[in-house]
Amino acid sequence: MKAMFLGLFLLASTTAALAQSADSLRVGDPAPDFSLPYATRDSIAGDDLKLSSLFGKGNVVLAFYPADWSGGCTKEVCTLRDNFTDLGALHAEVLGISGDTVFSHFEWAKHHNLPFRLVSDHKHDVAKRYLSFNDESGYNRRTVYALDKSGKIAYIDMHYSPRDSVSFLKLKDALRRM
Repeated sequence: MKAMFLGLFLLASTTAALAQSADSLRVGDPAPDFSLPYATRDSIAGDDLKLSSLFGKGNVVLAFYPADWSGGCTKEVCTLRDNFTDLGALHAEVLGISGDTVFSHFEWAKHHNLPFRLVSDHKHDVAKRYLSFNDESGYNRRTVYALDKSGKIAYIDMHYSPRDSVSFLKLKDALRRM
């Protein structure tokens, strides 16, 4: 009986520790690594993108969004597209992340001439690690993380909005300071 209670205690402690660490992503923390399939406007990649392979090369913007082909998401990625040169001047690589398939990403990126990779997090495992998944809707929340070149979280916007330029200007300012 003691062993069963000890086992339940250890399970509860481990679960609580995991929940606490997931709920506490903060600026300065190492960015959780991932490896996922992706597409560009030109093709569906034959290999997965490993986030840590980008570290040391520049800053990375992780733009979580609900779904390809929706109005708000189109506005968001088109803003990133239209400012891609400015973001590049700030040494930022953009990755759009949703639960859509690479096939949808490819067609959407081609349709809107998106110059950055769209990552397919079909099971939403990465979105959950970044607290960007909405259990109620089954879609990602619109959130943005900026990672510095060492792979640490340098900026978080848990309520990124494509409605006006405020969120985007905050992101650009954060990149400028990195």
